Amino acid sequence: MTYLERLNPWCIVRPFPNMRTLIVGRFRRRVDAEGHLRILKQMMPTVPFEVVFDVMPDELETCALKSPE
Repeated sequence: MTYLERLNPWCIVRPFPNMRTLIVGRFRRRVDAEGHLRILKQMMPTVPFEVVFDVMPDELETCALKSPE
């Protein structure tokens, strides 16, 4: 994940069949992503979109290593 992607963790994704997704946009704040999502839903009401928080894989590995399990 690039530095720019780390600065913008909130994503709008478009889900596709077979568990595939397309990241439509990245935002620093959730409220910005939700505002953009409202506009997308007005422009394309039949297309599904979701707001997600993109957790960095290297952070997940670090958390797993630090867990005292």
